[in-house]
Amino acid sequence: MRSVVLVGSAAAAVLVFAVSGSAAWAQSGQYPTKPIRIVAPFGPGGLVDVLARAVGEKMRASLGQPVIVDNRPGSGGNIGADIVARAEPDGYTILMSSAGILSINEALYPKMPFNPQTAFTPVSLVAEMNMLAVVNSGSPLRTANDLIAAARTEPGKLNFGSPGNGTTGHLGMELFQYAARVKLTHVPYKSAAEAVLALSGNQIQGVFDNPPTVLPHIRAGRLHALAYAAPKRFPQLPDVPTFDESALKGFEASSWFGLVAPAKTPRPVVSLLAQETAKALREPDVQKRFADLGATLVGNTPDQFGVFIRAETKKWHAVVKAADIRLQ
Repeated sequence: MRSVVLVGSAAAAVLVFAVSGSAAWAQSGQYPTKPIRIVAPFGPGGLVDVLARAVGEKMRASLGQPVIVDNRPGSGGNIGADIVARAEPDGYTILMSSAGILSINEALYPKMPFNPQTAFTPVSLVAEMNMLAVVNSGSPLRTANDLIAAARTEPGKLNFGSPGNGTTGHLGMELFQYAARVKLTHVPYKSAAEAVLALSGNQIQGVFDNPPTVLPHIRAGRLHALAYAAPKRFPQLPDVPTFDESALKGFEASSWFGLVAPAKTPRPVVSLLAQETAKALREPDVQKRFADLGATLVGNTPDQFGVFIRAETKKWHAVVKAADIRLQ
C-alpha cells in the first residue's frame, strides 16, 4: 500500500496557501503562543490515537509549542468530537477525527450533540486504509467462507467487537453482514485496542479493523487474518486473500482519518495547521511507520478535505439506509 504525501496539484495547492496568510500569521507571534490540544475521541492505542501522537510530535518540533493528545472516548467518538465542537475557535483545540464522526454518525444516531456538517472547519485528510477481518489464532474459522458459513448456521452466535457504536470498525462489520446476508452480534468497546485485547483473550470471536491495530498481533501469532477488504491484497500480508477473491465479490470496507477545528476558526490558523500536518506526513520516519502499517498518508488542503467529507457523507448515509442500521 502506498504512502505518498501531496503529489501533483495537491502539493502545489499546499505551497500556495503555505506562503500566504498562514506564514505571516505565525511569524507575527499571533499563533501559536500556547500548547495545542489534539482531542482523540477514542482510547489510547487505536489508530486515531497513534496518528494524533505522530502528527502532534512533529507539530511540536516545528511550531515550538507543546502538542497534547487528549483521549476522550465514548459514543462512537461523539463525546470527544463534541468537546471540540464547543471549544473556542482559536486553533488551540482540534480533533483527530474518524470517518464515523464526520460522515456516518449523523445517519446512525437519532440525536447528535452537534451537527457534523456545520460544527467543524476541515483542516486536512491525514490517512486512509482498508480493513482486515481477524479472529483469535485458535479459532476454527480460517477463511472468510468459514465465517460466512458459521454465521449462517447459527445467526447471532458470533460476537464481533469494534472501537464503539458508529465507528468504521462497526460499520465495516455491518456492511459485511449486509453483503453476506448473515447475522453477527456487535460488541462495542471504547477503543480498538480494547476490542483486540478482548479478541486475544477469546472474549469475542472476531473484529473488523484497520491494519495498524491488528497487524502486530497477527505477526505475533495471537490473531489470524481471514480476509482483507480491499481490491488488492495487503502487501504486508501477501498470503491473506481479499474478500473479493475469497468470498464476496467486490466487497470493500475502508476508513479514513483527518484533522478538523471548531467552526469559525480563523483561516490563517486553519491553513497553518494544514501546512504543518502535510509537513509532518512528509517526514521519512512517519511515512515508513505508517506504510508498514498499511496506511496511505494524504495531507491535503482544507478545501480538498471539505469536498472529500461531503462525498463520504453522501456515500455512507446511503450505506446506512440500505443496511437499515439504527443506534440509540
